[in-house]
Amino acid sequence: MEAQGKSSEDEDGGERGLLHSWRGYSYSVVPERLLLPRPVLQVALGAQHGVLLVEGGQVYTFGELPWKQTQSSQPTKPTLENALSGQRVVAVAAGSFHSGAVTEDGTVHMWGDNAAGQCGLSGLSCVPNPTPVALLEPGGAQSVPILELACGEKHSLALSAQREVWAWGSGCQLGLKAAVFPVWKPQKVEQLAGRWVLQVACGASHSLALVRCVGPDGIQRPPVDKCNQCNQLLYTMTDKEDHVIISDGHYCPMGVEAREDPPPTQTLKTSPSEPILPSHSSSTSTPAARTPDPTPDPEDSQKAGTTTTAHLPSDSDPLPSPKAAASTSSAKSSPYPGEQEVKEYLRKLSDASQTEAKMANGGLHALQTPSLGRGSSALNSLVASCASAVGERVASTYEALSLKRMMNFYLPSSRLEALGGAADGGAERVRREESVQAKKSSSTGDIHEEEAEGLRRRLSLPGLLSQVSPRLLRKMGRSRTRAFALTPMGGGVPEDQEVFPTLQTEVWSWGHGEHGELGHGDNLDRLQPLCIKSLNKKEVIRVSAGAHHSIALTAQSQVYSWGSNLSGQLGHMDTPSTVPRLAKLSEGIRVWDASAGERHTLLLADGDCIQPIIYYSGQQVKEAGGEEEEVEEEDERPGGYTQQPVLLPFCMNLGFVSGVVAGGRRCVALSDRNVMGFISSLHELASAERKFYCKLCDVKSQVLRPLLELESLSSALGPAATELLQTLAGRFSLLSHLTGQHAASLTANLRRGRDVSSLLMLEHASIFLDVYNNYCSTVGNFFVMGGFHALTKPSLDIFGKSPELLQRLSECSEENTATSDLLVALFYLPTQHLHEYGRLLLKLATCFEVSSGDYQKLQDSWSKFEALTLQLKRKRKEAEYTFHFWKSFPGKMTDSLRKPHRRLIYESSNKSLSVQNAGRFSVNWFILFNDSLVHAQFSTHHIFALATLWVEPTPEDESGLHGLKVVTPEETLTLLASSSAEKTKWLRAINQAVDQALSGVGQDAGGSTSKSDPPISRTASYTFYKDGRLKDATYEGRWLTGKPHGRGILKWPDRRIYTGSFKSGLEDGFGEFACPNKALSKDDLYQGYWKEGKMHGLGTYRYASGEVYDGSFQDGMRHGHGMLRSGKHNTSSPSVFIGQWLQDKKTGYGVFDDITKGEKYMGMWQDHQRQGTGVVVTQFGLYYEGAFKDNKMMGTGILLSEDDTTYEGEFSDDWTLSGKGVLTMPNGDYLEGSFSGEWGSGLKVTGSYFKPNLFDAEKDKNRAVKLGRLSVRAEEKWQAVFEECWSQLGCEAPGQGEHLKAWENIAVALTSRRQQIQDSPEILSRSHSKTLEGLEVIPQHEEPITIERYHIVRMYLLKACDTPLHPLGRLVETLVAVYRMTYVGVGANRRLLPQAVNEIKSYLFRIFQIVRFLFPDLPEEGGLIPEPTENLPDENQETSADNRSESPKPGRVVSSSALLLPVLLPRLYPPLFTLYALEKEKEDDMYWECVLRLNKQPDLALLAFLGVQQKFWPVSIPNSLPAPGEKQPVISSTKDACFASAVETLQQISTTFTPSDKLQVIQLTFEEITQEVQSLLKQDFLWSMDELFPVFLYVVLRARIRNLGSEVSLIEDLMDPCVQHGEHGIMFTTLKACYYQIQHEKVT
Repeated sequence: MEAQGKSSEDEDGGERGLLHSWRGYSYSVVPERLLLPRPVLQVALGAQHGVLLVEGGQVYTFGELPWKQTQSSQPTKPTLENALSGQRVVAVAAGSFHSGAVTEDGTVHMWGDNAAGQCGLSGLSCVPNPTPVALLEPGGAQSVPILELACGEKHSLALSAQREVWAWGSGCQLGLKAAVFPVWKPQKVEQLAGRWVLQVACGASHSLALVRCVGPDGIQRPPVDKCNQCNQLLYTMTDKEDHVIISDGHYCPMGVEAREDPPPTQTLKTSPSEPILPSHSSSTSTPAARTPDPTPDPEDSQKAGTTTTAHLPSDSDPLPSPKAAASTSSAKSSPYPGEQEVKEYLRKLSDASQTEAKMANGGLHALQTPSLGRGSSALNSLVASCASAVGERVASTYEALSLKRMMNFYLPSSRLEALGGAADGGAERVRREESVQAKKSSSTGDIHEEEAEGLRRRLSLPGLLSQVSPRLLRKMGRSRTRAFALTPMGGGVPEDQEVFPTLQTEVWSWGHGEHGELGHGDNLDRLQPLCIKSLNKKEVIRVSAGAHHSIALTAQSQVYSWGSNLSGQLGHMDTPSTVPRLAKLSEGIRVWDASAGERHTLLLADGDCIQPIIYYSGQQVKEAGGEEEEVEEEDERPGGYTQQPVLLPFCMNLGFVSGVVAGGRRCVALSDRNVMGFISSLHELASAERKFYCKLCDVKSQVLRPLLELESLSSALGPAATELLQTLAGRFSLLSHLTGQHAASLTANLRRGRDVSSLLMLEHASIFLDVYNNYCSTVGNFFVMGGFHALTKPSLDIFGKSPELLQRLSECSEENTATSDLLVALFYLPTQHLHEYGRLLLKLATCFEVSSGDYQKLQDSWSKFEALTLQLKRKRKEAEYTFHFWKSFPGKMTDSLRKPHRRLIYESSNKSLSVQNAGRFSVNWFILFNDSLVHAQFSTHHIFALATLWVEPTPEDESGLHGLKVVTPEETLTLLASSSAEKTKWLRAINQAVDQALSGVGQDAGGSTSKSDPPISRTASYTFYKDGRLKDATYEGRWLTGKPHGRGILKWPDRRIYTGSFKSGLEDGFGEFACPNKALSKDDLYQGYWKEGKMHGLGTYRYASGEVYDGSFQDGMRHGHGMLRSGKHNTSSPSVFIGQWLQDKKTGYGVFDDITKGEKYMGMWQDHQRQGTGVVVTQFGLYYEGAFKDNKMMGTGILLSEDDTTYEGEFSDDWTLSGKGVLTMPNGDYLEGSFSGEWGSGLKVTGSYFKPNLFDAEKDKNRAVKLGRLSVRAEEKWQAVFEECWSQLGCEAPGQGEHLKAWENIAVALTSRRQQIQDSPEILSRSHSKTLEGLEVIPQHEEPITIERYHIVRMYLLKACDTPLHPLGRLVETLVAVYRMTYVGVGANRRLLPQAVNEIKSYLFRIFQIVRFLFPDLPEEGGLIPEPTENLPDENQETSADNRSESPKPGRVVSSSALLLPVLLPRLYPPLFTLYALEKEKEDDMYWECVLRLNKQPDLALLAFLGVQQKFWPVSIPNSLPAPGEKQPVISSTKDACFASAVETLQQISTTFTPSDKLQVIQLTFEEITQEVQSLLKQDFLWSMDELFPVFLYVVLRARIRNLGSEVSLIEDLMDPCVQHGEHGIMFTTLKACYYQIQHEKVT
């Protein structure tokens, strides 16, 4: 079962694995020592021979080996099996006359007698030497690796690495569905496929397997819900009134003969004893999920075994289908707790009723009436025939069950038991007899247990107790059912399936059963594996099979045995035993290894001392004259065998025995010498753990369970303590289970490895520490709540007045100890065991060199266990102190203050602390707990949580008062201590308690170690209780001396939530706020900045109505620049306002886009209304500018329609004319007079009509209206945006402030926002973070500006405007947003162009103001920066000669457009250029038509047409690169070849944004033309305008620039004034001239 270990520490072969052999048990027996060159690891014994495995993996055989043909009949000494040399063997096995070995790679080798095929090799009657046997997966060539072997008389079993069983040989003990024997070829035992088999054992003609019950965390193949033979459902579910029945009593017609239990049924087994855990998968036979269980409860069954039990009284008749008795079907354990309740309740119910029944009937057997048995079997066959008739549908099973249940109702007797043995299907008779037999031979407990089990299973459905008929429960007359499982919930210990040996096991048996060796309560053979129900939940960890008997060893060190008992080999006097019974061993003998031979059994146990002792039970072996002969008649003589196991007197001389083996008539023990005390320490550790586990199991079964089952428990304890007791029971079970697993693992280590490395408590110390820690906390909590005290009365009911049991279990020596104290001592016992761990680990450590790794490991683990022991002692003291405090504390307050986790630290009943200025008669009592400080007065008390409590000493003044100042979120108290010592004591106690409450370590931080004060800044949560803004709100986050400070979350009961920064108790910094809007049942959401509890700064407010405001706030109101989008969805929002707000109202300049009307207003507002001057444009091209009042067009205005019809005059309402005015037609005619009516729907006019005569034409053309006079001036627009930027720089008004302070503000803004973004790095692109890094260096802003510094400033501005985290960047971003908002969509109206251009100029001017404020030394607009003076004077003259038109002084002119247009214009270009294109549409169309027409001409024709002088005509096509000196004529049809590079250059004008870049392109074009002409003329050349213009015109035409007019206008409007008269200016004029020339070109 345990891993194949290798023994370690093999310094000396003579100290480990010593082999002793003997026969029989008389006093004269002296074991003979077999000498081998190496330590023996494993021994296997056959009838007359033995096989030994020694360290290094060699195999020896000894005894009679008839298959070695060479041999004389003399028994041989151990000889090496050479056939296996070179292979490392890891396990050996011996059958009666054959042997097997498993090598490291999982290969099986067999040799010996093969008459029955037991060696798995066909065609040989015997196999002289070890020969490999192939185990192949069916239908594949893949061989199966094997872990261990077991051999019987005529068969062999192998356990594969996949934990499946393979069998070969002869007889039903193979468990195969074989028609013909022998089976030569190993086959898989299908019945066990899908189960996790832990160990196999072979008797002469029967087989055993130890199988793990699989829990939710078990390793399992997928569960099966159909029988894999007949494809019928294994489970059926039946609905019945108010409950549901699940049945798994499926009988497979295609199974084995009815001689033994039909396998599919039988294997639906779950262990009936499974502890009911919240997670039970159903169990099915074939690849099946069995019910697992993380933690079995050994006592359940034990208890059942000891009660005197009988059966349910007749009034419980209507229990649905009780017929599910043990022998039939297993159960579906439900994944829900309800199951546990049913089980409990059933058990109790039967406990009570059985005793009555027993008295009434005078014993159990009287109840069993054959007639009833026959009745039930007839019923069953009837049901079975019904089912088969209907067919194998689900319906059939359903009906069958219902029918059967109906018949149960009407059966003449109430005895459920009669049906107990009956099962569906054909194996009726057999099973009935089996159950009768079982009842005759087994204790009443077994039957009762199985019975209740069957009922429980039938009743249970994954679900709650309510699914069992309530009527039925009432009938039972039970006041309450206990729903608490004494098993750890949810899988027990972490990793326990993988790391720790499992205790949840089942034993399965099959083969010949004439001696009862199968343990099923009868003498029948079984062809297929069947679970031995009565061993379920017994925690079997090892099985062994003798010739005709079987033994099972449990984790609680008990031995169960069954089968033939002719020689007393079972260790008890029942003959023969067909069900497992406990061997009779005296109290306190804990068996940890056992082995069964032909007629005897060997047991290895813990005695009183550390050294193990050996017991023998069975046949005495006489040794006469050296030859052993056994006298048959001895069987008759009483002295020929043992009545119960006897101690072998010589076992103490063998040293430390690590394992015993029995086989044939022989006994063998393996022992070690105790080198340096190492072996004895290992034995002591294992023995202590086994002892402790037995103790825990006793406590569980004899104390905990009876207590939990008491009716009066909850009334005695009260609900809180009852719950704590249940938690305690759960934790206790968990601890007990872990101990059991650990004991099993230590035992396995002794049997196999005996080394330190496999000690689980070293690798997994944390599991142990956690389990102990949790357990002790629970005990402490129960203790503090007075639980043990309250248990005094219930304990009297159970243990009587003199609780010897408790005294014995709690190891309490004093007389007359109170019951509650005994219970306390009992439940605190495990803490002592921790100390024991520490002691033994230390003892082990002394066996190693101090420098070795093992020593270090042991030392570390020791210190961990020791530390926990001390900590738990301290915890216990605290619990005791607290408990005694509550006993003396006035009752009313106790109820509200007493909490399980609360421990008392210090209190002021000695008047050591009082409130300052308290009244004479006031009572002030301070109690310090580990989670709060309580201030109690006469009848009231106030609790201050420690996490939000700050305490500091008040400075000692002359008055000599010893004061402490206690600060909590809503109170500040000054407390006076009675003396300076008390003051120090309180101060330290409170600070320490606060510190521990904050660090969450409870009281673990060591008594007096932490001297430091707790941090004044901390994280905690608190609910405010005083009236005010925060009443009942809960705050969770950072604190600073009593006030929220830092990040936190504040939640109000009305679902308002604020998440973000706090400062001195108020929202301050960035935060999010959600406020539910009850009317719309949605939340208003705000995200942005706060100051002193109000929204302040930038933020976004999303209203529940769907409106979104994005902009500035002040004092919780919209104030400053902001944008409001209204409408259900932002995508189709019906309106958008962007502009200035004043105290929550639109006031100042703003743009309103009414999307539904298709109108856009740009102008002044007041109190949400349009007031002052403004402009309206509509999607139909109407344009209005003028006065507004009360949200209407009122006063003087100008209205233009798309076709240039113009009205100038008075208005009274939107688009409504009223009063004097002039209406001008597009052709110049005009009306003057009084107008009234709405535009576009018939105007009433009184006035004169003028048609200017032809002669006035010139004069009157000037009547065209000047637009822009009645609109808002550019510099008045967006003032709020600029004000915000100034205030961010720390200036009250533009330009007023210190520029050093401004730089500080910039640095702060950058770093704080950067931190905020780092919390969510996804916002930040890589280039963005680079930009931010670049901005960390602040450029020099003090010294005079040079060209070099000017460049640095320029680069800085470019970067600053690139990130919205910089105030300038934020400004630019906002300006771009408002500009686009204004001039996109309906705002793209050509009449707005002048305003759009002026707006950009005003931006430049205003931003330049800010730049000059930051860099005060920058010259003002148009100022000069001198060039570096190192330049030589003649160079200077040259430059000035070149740039004649530039200003004569060398240097660079500073201008806002040069610095800032490169930043602004690229972002504003699209809307601006659209306006230019609309404005120049007509001219551009004329120009484009001409360009297209002229471009049809080939190059030469066009050059000629444009009058380009002949000398400039390129002679060769530049593309074809002629050889030097060669001239190729330009072909007359060539197009697009002349001046191609210049054309290409000019085309780039459309890809640039700023006028300076565009001018640069023009300059480059000129240079390209010049270059080409110079290469033609082969000389330097100076242009005259007459020569240049036609050539340039040609280039412009060929460049085919679509919107050249717009480009020209844009350059003209935004060109840097200082450039206008320079070289660039002249070139631009040339381009402009070309544009006009092309428009008016007449092609002749």
